[in-house]
Amino acid sequence: MVSPNGNQSSAVLFILLGFSEYPELQVPLFLLFLTIYAVTVVGNVSMIVIIRINPKLHTPMYFFLKHLSFLDFCYSTIVTPKLLENLVVEDRSISIKVCITQLSFGAICVMTEMVMLAVMAYDRFVAICYPLLYTLFMSPKLCALLMTVSCSWGIITSIALTYSLLILSFCETKIINNFECEYSVFLSASCSDKYFSELIFSIFTNFSAFFTLMIILTSYLFIFVTILKMHSASGRYKAFSTCASHLTAITIFYGTIVFLYCIPNSKNSGLVVKVGSVFYTVMIPMLNPLIYSLRNNDVKETFRKIIDLKILSQ
Repeated sequence: MVSPNGNQSSAVLFILLGFSEYPELQVPLFLLFLTIYAVTVVGNVSMIVIIRINPKLHTPMYFFLKHLSFLDFCYSTIVTPKLLENLVVEDRSISIKVCITQLSFGAICVMTEMVMLAVMAYDRFVAICYPLLYTLFMSPKLCALLMTVSCSWGIITSIALTYSLLILSFCETKIINNFECEYSVFLSASCSDKYFSELIFSIFTNFSAFFTLMIILTSYLFIFVTILKMHSASGRYKAFSTCASHLTAITIFYGTIVFLYCIPNSKNSGLVVKVGSVFYTVMIPMLNPLIYSLRNNDVKETFRKIIDLKILSQ
């Protein structure tokens, strides 16, 4: 990548301002985000371990939930350490190569999670609408295939977005009013034609959002129709309870995306964007294991057994 003035774009630095405009909040924010990151790591790793050791949880739903926890752990680890670093150091610069690497791996996690939420909606659709055929429809081979498709789409999208950035030129050091490397960061910092990059971004992100939302909405439309046809009140409650955690996770995930990209582009929106980005990149990976574990008796029971065993072994 060479800019028009002959300088190497790879030598250009981005300066991530983060929350540096609030110096009095640097230490409290560091402690807050460090706590959130610790809870995220413990929560998601615990979910993975609990699902692996409890035979009751060796079902398609928990198969996908285990991988969702792994994705949340990875995404949080990609973003949060740099956020924590920028809260305690004076030099907040980051090279383009490191920034693109962060964006590439982050894109894999986000796009894979987007498809996985749609797959999990389909899983709930089969479980509630065709309970007698559930084990046949959601076979281990199909689950593995759906997981492979989710990861493959995340990787393909990440490669396309990364390529669309690598062809851009960057002419000077750019101060970024954010704490992470987002796609918009590169577009605003580029001094070359952005049309192709914007087109690639629009195609992949809009297609992913539209396609996954259609699967989710269609699945839950059939689910709600099936639930309304149930004569048993306990059956309806059990069906709603089965979907509640997933619906909560979907609402938070897509609601945050809509909030981030639909707010007005004004001078006063910088802090709002950063707070929304924090919720999207830092809070959601922490909330997902809590959402799924607090409403699940099998998960809570397994967690209590693990704690009891640790206490007895001491």
